[in-house]
Amino acid sequence: MELFEKTIEQKYVYEGRIINVRSDNAELPNGKPCKREVVEHPGGVTVAALTQENELIFVRQFRYPYGKEVLELPAGKLEKGEDPFKAIKRELEEEAGAVAAKYIDLGLYYPSPGYCAEVIHLYGAKELNFTQQKLDDDEFLKVEKIPLNTAVEMVLNNEIVDGKTQTAVLKMALLSWYSAGENR
Repeated sequence: MELFEKTIEQKYVYEGRIINVRSDNAELPNGKPCKREVVEHPGGVTVAALTQENELIFVRQFRYPYGKEVLELPAGKLEKGEDPFKAIKRELEEEAGAVAAKYIDLGLYYPSPGYCAEVIHLYGAKELNFTQQKLDDDEFLKVEKIPLNTAVEMVLNNEIVDGKTQTAVLKMALLSWYSAGENR
């Protein structure tokens, strides 16, 4: 049996500034009909930027859906058709006031594949030079530097709860440990 669901009909129930919501009629692999609700999002980027002192650059900002501050790696929404690599360079400088000499592609992250079509492009960055933040008018955040090993412990202790940040921190740590010849 092929694991594929065929879209029969799409109906937009909400079209917003950042997301659209669809209610689809689809067909299951066994031919039976089903309903699917999909949140469309243009996608995003996040970067695990590592300083020469082996610290990751984080931003702390208020996240409205949770009603509290959340500790995250620098990240941002993609504009329609925007190249993710260019976006991550922009976001790193805007949010953290940093420019990197080296970037590493850490792959893709699907935040919630059961209902959301968002794809986040993960990057690592090294050899940072610091300039000045260039925050958007509606952006309010604090920059923090946290040692890589401490950040890993924070992920494992559930002190860092943002999924994209957890994934990028752990990937960056593993790459750093392997390149340093450590066995962890």
